[in-house]
Amino acid sequence: MSNTILTGDRPTGKLHLGHYVGSLKKRVEMQADPANKLFIMIADMQALTDNAKNPEKVSANVLEVALDYLAIGLDPTKTTIFIQSQIPQLAELTMYYLNLVSVGRVRRNPTVKTEIQQKNFGEGVPTGFFIYPVSQAADITAFKANLVPVGEDQKPMLEQTQEIVHTFNHTYQEVLVEPKAVLPPKGQGRLPGIDGNGKMSKSLGNGIYLADSADVLAKKVMSMYTDPNHIHVEDPGQVEGNMVFTYLDVFGTDKEAIAEMKDHYRRGGLGDVKIKRYLIEVLEAEFGPIRARREEFAKDSAAVMEMLQKGSEQAEIVAANTLAEVKKAMGIAYFD
Repeated sequence: MSNTILTGDRPTGKLHLGHYVGSLKKRVEMQADPANKLFIMIADMQALTDNAKNPEKVSANVLEVALDYLAIGLDPTKTTIFIQSQIPQLAELTMYYLNLVSVGRVRRNPTVKTEIQQKNFGEGVPTGFFIYPVSQAADITAFKANLVPVGEDQKPMLEQTQEIVHTFNHTYQEVLVEPKAVLPPKGQGRLPGIDGNGKMSKSLGNGIYLADSADVLAKKVMSMYTDPNHIHVEDPGQVEGNMVFTYLDVFGTDKEAIAEMKDHYRRGGLGDVKIKRYLIEVLEAEFGPIRARREEFAKDSAAVMEMLQKGSEQAEIVAANTLAEVKKAMGIAYFD
């Protein structure tokens, strides 16, 4: 069975290991399946909903996100990589869908409520941010995606898209495709930050980035949160909540060696510096080649932007076809 998949990222900064674990690695796997048609969107319009007064933060990071995509192995000959703002049909679809959703329904969206609280918007929430679940519905349906990879916290967003699809198809004609969520496997939640406080996040400054140099990566690992009570090497240490072991569980391939290190650490006699140096080796083995590819692509930023332009042109053709079907179903394709 063939699948059309839509996913993407907000260009508010370079991508980090949390993105890699949570979505990027899976995208490369999806790309390898010839039955999949993969669309990856750099969601600059969505990023502007809470960065409208600092547009440079968004525009400057479009190239950075594209470099991260190419570095991890996304191939523009197999995957359509595009910039959201370059597809005008998405804004028009959003307008039509807004008429099918009440203000009360958007206000009840748990993800929107949580993010408004996290950003301390209060009554000053930008309208664009408030209605971005509807914009996401436009993104998804424009490409007739039947699969959308999301985290657990984003399920309400996809549910809103499903509702919009149902309402549109019932009100007009069966035009839109209902998407299904692709959730991460159980036990593979978000990667915590190096400080041990919640998820790895650009805004919290607790991430290791794909673009980080070997020296920067090493410094960040050496600063990682471990066991505050493991003061001396001979002291027994706690593995649970120790970020070094958390990362080794995620990225380490020699599970037997890691299990032995955990036992040794619990008994005492194994220092934090030693396990951190081991983690540095593990991360360098995986991300050193990615960093090298990123540096090569960065030498010709014009070629990367050309790739994005071509991808956006390809994406616009698909979105325009969907929009034409939507307008015909609504009875507003006046000159066809």
